[in-house]
Amino acid sequence: MLFGYHKTSLPTPEEALKGRPERPFPVPESHTVLGNPLLGPYPEGLEVADFGLGCFWGAERKFWQTPGVWTTLAGYQGGHTENPTYEEVCSGLTGHAEVVRVVFDPSKVSYEALLKLFWESHDPTQGFRQGNDVGTQYRSAVYTHSPAQQAAAEASRDAYQSVLTSSGYGAITTEILPADTRPFYPAEPYHQQYLDKNPGGYCGIGGTGVSCPVGVAKAES
Repeated sequence: MLFGYHKTSLPTPEEALKGRPERPFPVPESHTVLGNPLLGPYPEGLEVADFGLGCFWGAERKFWQTPGVWTTLAGYQGGHTENPTYEEVCSGLTGHAEVVRVVFDPSKVSYEALLKLFWESHDPTQGFRQGNDVGTQYRSAVYTHSPAQQAAAEASRDAYQSVLTSSGYGAITTEILPADTRPFYPAEPYHQQYLDKNPGGYCGIGGTGVSCPVGVAKAES
């Protein structure tokens, strides 16, 4: 996930690359680990959550290993460019973050549990970087699909900030925004379930070691 150039400030809509009206590559039909379709519409009763926590290769694996998760999909979100490519995102001129779309069964795993995994799997205080990965696409982000998710994400952020501060960390920089204002674009086929196809591949995911409080909020369907 390393490129020679990283932009460390977000472009304005006027500065961003224009993109294209159609997706420039196909998306595989099925998840290589879970066997379920990557793209919707998804079965009734399932919910969708979107998380950015650095390089999406290792982040996606974290979520597909979680019981109750039905499928996962690597993609780009939070920017201005329509249907971007990986190279365009890495240029810093699209404004997108690398994210994982998580489709889950709320009767088996709660949104709150996914938030706990999200917070504990990265350092949300690093701004436009995650470890050695530097650039706006590596920022921490949650894109929510309901008012309940938005409230739960904000409450969990506030609770985690308290314990992070006590442990000597700075302010959380996580972007928390409604997903309907930040379109999700699937990433290229080779990014999907990358660490299943390449078990020894680069991961880049690591948390602070500080446990996130449980029970601070719950998103209801």
